[in-house]
Amino acid sequence: MSLSSAVSSKPRALLFDRQRQLLALLDALGGRAGNLDFQKLLFLYCQEPGWAAAYEFVPYKYGAFSFTSYADRRKLIERGLLADDEHHWELTDAGKHAARSAGAGGQDLGTFARRYKALRGDALVVETYRRYPYYATRSEIAERVLRTDPAALQRIAEARSAPQRAALSTIGYEGRTLESYLNGLLKAGVSLLCDVRRNPISRKYGFSKSTLAKGCEGVGIRYEHLPELGIASEQRRSLETQADYDALFEEYERESLPAQQRALETIQDWIQSGQHVALTCYERLPERCHRHCVAEALEQGSGERFGARHL
Repeated sequence: MSLSSAVSSKPRALLFDRQRQLLALLDALGGRAGNLDFQKLLFLYCQEPGWAAAYEFVPYKYGAFSFTSYADRRKLIERGLLADDEHHWELTDAGKHAARSAGAGGQDLGTFARRYKALRGDALVVETYRRYPYYATRSEIAERVLRTDPAALQRIAEARSAPQRAALSTIGYEGRTLESYLNGLLKAGVSLLCDVRRNPISRKYGFSKSTLAKGCEGVGIRYEHLPELGIASEQRRSLETQADYDALFEEYERESLPAQQRALETIQDWIQSGQHVALTCYERLPERCHRHCVAEALEQGSGERFGARHL
């Protein structure tokens, strides 16, 4: 059996909708594109009005970047749908078959591909920077590619977050993609992310320690992990009502936090040095997460009202 037949015989459900859209876009673009070109074209594709955004993006070294798209790339290479090429996104024969049977994009995708057919390299980068200046705020090449367009450079400067100030925030990653999570931190002016999970692993892409740390580093946010401030997983079982959570947090504040003064002082030192620190864990609602207990202990211990903001 050929590779194409083997792949096509597998259930389509093995591909996420976004992965099918990615393959269909690459096919519409001719089946092969350089890394930077494809990332920018994927970004523009996801900004089209009325189209479901397959991927989200963050401002990165060369503009808009999707960590999730590269995670999908690795999976699609493993499945034989993309070629294992360090510098290009390229469909294999099996990938072309999957793209054309996906039914993603249709005429609209063809229209998009024709619109951007001749736009590549710096010209494509400039197009994204002019239209979406926020995503160029961390670019290392903006000054070069926009050297004749001071107005565009000014819009990028205006899109940057306000200068950081000492502050305390908290954030949970429940229900967020890595990109939306990082954008939330950037737009709030967070400069240091403090992970207060006991075990910083997650089945959700982007939120295990090494991947989250790399993502933070990529957008200019410092990552630190203080596992001693976490709660053991066995203590978190059978939590069903807010009363269950409240009882757990009362015990945490009574038994655990008083023994972690050194960790609390470390966070206080970060804030006093001018950092905007965000405490992070899983739960979206702070009242369902021990991070709100840590924030309250920091305020009580310092004698200051940080006015912790829950992002």
